Amino acid sequence: MNYEIRPMLSSDIKRVIEIFEEGIAGGNATFDPRAPSADEWEQKYVKSCRWVLEDETDEIVGWAALQPVSNRECFRGVAEVSIYLTADVQGKGLGAMLLKKLITDSEEQNFWTLQAGIFPENQASISVHKKLGFRLVGNREKIGQMNGRWRDIAFLERRSKTVGL
Repeated sequence: MNYEIRPMLSSDIKRVIEIFEEGIAGGNATFDPRAPSADEWEQKYVKSCRWVLEDETDEIVGWAALQPVSNRECFRGVAEVSIYLTADVQGKGLGAMLLKKLITDSEEQNFWTLQAGIFPENQASISVHKKLGFRLVGNREKIGQMNGRWRDIAFLERRSKTVGL
């Protein structure tokens, strides 16, 4: 099957949120207990770095976006990576495809650092991030509670070699 990355449209948000909900249900994608509304989603993510992944039937099977880490001017070039895929397309290299696109796009938009907080159980995601230039900064132990249980995250970052030198 062929896949294509294209810019996210406002009309895609409903499907993007459905995929986000699938990630929540899986238990190893996010601390969020519920998906945001469309308006909340629009406010949460950077407007310029949003992509969807479509299969050859034009169905959206994944998405990628950046979330600012702070609204302080000194951190304007630092963002957190979000990449979500439906369960049936995971393990096909599509997460790497989306992350490569997000890295390229982020540098075109003058982001100098990308970061990711990933549950340690999600080894596939950690591996993909490392292969694409992210380094493990450290493990944040018991950083948040999920369903009454403390969870850790692996904290990774990628510093651009072209922006902000």
